[in-house]
Amino acid sequence: MLPLVDYHMHTPLCGHATGEPHEYVEQAMKVGLSEIGFSDHAPLVSHEDARYTMKRSELPAYHRMIEEVQARYKNFSIKLGLEADFIPGYEEKTREILSGYPYDFVIGSVHFIDNWAFDDPDQKIKWKDKDVDRVYRDYYDLLRRSAASGLFDIMGHVDLVKKFGHRPVSNLRDEVEKTARVFKDSNVTVEINTSGLRKPVGEIYPSLAILEIYQKAGVPITFSSDSHDPLDVGRDYDKAAALAEAAGYTEYSVFRKRKVEKRMRL
Repeated sequence: MLPLVDYHMHTPLCGHATGEPHEYVEQAMKVGLSEIGFSDHAPLVSHEDARYTMKRSELPAYHRMIEEVQARYKNFSIKLGLEADFIPGYEEKTREILSGYPYDFVIGSVHFIDNWAFDDPDQKIKWKDKDVDRVYRDYYDLLRRSAASGLFDIMGHVDLVKKFGHRPVSNLRDEVEKTARVFKDSNVTVEINTSGLRKPVGEIYPSLAILEIYQKAGVPITFSSDSHDPLDVGRDYDKAAALAEAAGYTEYSVFRKRKVEKRMRL
């Protein structure tokens, strides 16, 4: 059975998504989902950059935008969340933003390593001067710190660092296992995010090898398309379900008011 939820989708407010919220809802119903959750990029707490996130002043507009589709589609479950960046030293500013509205879930993501947006195509050239193993280790360290912060419910695209196809030379299984233990202790959920199939790496986030480690550690999962275009809602969910089952998962989490509301069978 295909997953019935998609908890990671954006709006034009983030500066790099197309389509209006009602188009995402219509697509979700078309592909047979029973519930979706909008999680547009929360305002950056370290600086403003309209290429990546909405401005702080746009948060009320984002809330109204989703509340309007919730009212319009009363018979379809639409949750309201955020995707927030973890930036060390700005935890309290992040907490302040997340406490300002009764969100259903918050996705925690790592897009920056020392102010370098490592997944930004415009900054991809910087990879040539990097020690790839070091980048991976720094990335996993930030994932652990973000989960342990208590700010987030779902951890987003947890091997995003592979986006452009860069792979570590060393075996970093120890980093993943350490991260899995922190995820479990921090009571966070990992998303199976199909957007990696639409990126240069051509692979779901996370890979099977990583997902198996999380499953063994008892870290729960949910599903997302990370859609920035309505046509991507629920996309490649057959592959996502197959990946989850191959890793040993039999259920996934559904959220409400920042808590796991129930578990659904795969």
